[in-house]
Amino acid sequence: MESFSSNSARSYIGKNVNLHLKDGAVIVNVQLTALRKATGKNNTFIEYQQGNRKTTRLPLRNIAYAEMLNLNLIKNPA
Repeated sequence: MESFSSNSARSYIGKNVNLHLKDGAVIVNVQLTALRKATGKNNTFIEYQQGNRKTTRLPLRNIAYAEMLNLNLIKNPA
C-alpha cells in the first residue's frame, strides 16, 4: 500500500472520513477542512473538524490512510 500523501489528502478535502493512523488508532467521522504546509521538509499538516468542535491539526506523516464515509447510511437509518 502506498503512503498517504498530500495528493491523496487533497482529494478528501471537504468530505467526511475515518482517519487511520500509523500507530493503529482511528479518528472517527471527521471532515477534512484544509491542507497546510509549514516551513521545512515533511512539515505538511491536515486540518480536520469533528462535529462542531474546533479545527485540529495532525501531521500528514502520522496518517496511514483515510476511509471515506457513506453519510446516507448514518443519517437515514432503515
